[in-house]
Amino acid sequence: MDYMNRQQTREGRGRLKVVFGDVVLGVHGDGFEYLFSYAAGGMVSLTVNGREWLYRAPRPVFWRATTDNDRGSEFSFRSAMWMGADSFVKTEQIRIQTDGEDMEPFLAPDNNRFLGEKEADTLTVTFIYATATTPSAQVEVIYTVEGSGRIRVDVHYYGKKGLPQLPVFGMRFVMPTKADGYCYYGLSGETYPDRMAGGIKGEWKVDGLPVTPYLVPQDCGVHMDTDWLQVRRSSVLANELQGQGGKTEEFSLRFEKLDSPFAFSCLPYTALELESAAHQEELPPARRTVACILGAVRGVGGIDSWGSDVERPWHIDGEQDIAYSFAIVPVWE
Repeated sequence: MDYMNRQQTREGRGRLKVVFGDVVLGVHGDGFEYLFSYAAGGMVSLTVNGREWLYRAPRPVFWRATTDNDRGSEFSFRSAMWMGADSFVKTEQIRIQTDGEDMEPFLAPDNNRFLGEKEADTLTVTFIYATATTPSAQVEVIYTVEGSGRIRVDVHYYGKKGLPQLPVFGMRFVMPTKADGYCYYGLSGETYPDRMAGGIKGEWKVDGLPVTPYLVPQDCGVHMDTDWLQVRRSSVLANELQGQGGKTEEFSLRFEKLDSPFAFSCLPYTALELESAAHQEELPPARRTVACILGAVRGVGGIDSWGSDVERPWHIDGEQDIAYSFAIVPVWE
């Protein structure tokens, strides 16, 4: 059975079961279980068919590892506060809705009014974050869970006057183990907003999580104009599988465009891990998968041997709003 037919068979497979815990909000359905943490300020578990897809709560991403042109044009110096914002965000507000109805209050001890599971067709969880910048800006991330297990993610950055240009903006998903590879429908090869002309639109498969072997590690592996991304893994952190190297049958998770295509990177390192290595051999052993689903990407420049600023159409204005959406879709094998 192909992917689309498998997904169609999941439509209308029953209502969601929502559990209002003291410190987490749980939701589960046929074949999936998700947890949202009030303390961590985000989704902390995304389990499909018993396989976990999250190692840490997803976070807004504001920083890319400094490129040669960023160094030459001193862009990183001008926008350095975004590196701190990428590492630290503050959760300012959490909102919960079931079937469009606000669920207030939901923290302990008021959550005790819910006796067992509450059924719903949709669950919407909104996290509003404050950035560690001067001035501070807000980012709103809305997760809408459907009965099929599909999650719609709406992301909105609210620009603030006085903030410098952004290197990138999107959401970062850190997965528990290194992926076997990924496939996607978008432009071939590595592309950036000012490096798209040579890309050919189509379906592409990538084995492993390749990192471009620059002498000095830097941002790499971005793919623009993407309709969908499917990440493949066959290793887990489950203790019962450690005797066989944590290996199991291959399983997948899919990210799909909604209103418009997205950009993405899928690497074994975060931007800060790449940033911290002066040479390739200083990179740590690859243990995780870092998938960034991006709504805005700065160009890479390279006009005059990595010294001039990126041309203006490929800047990301920190004073302007950025909004985009995508879906997280379980793949039912």
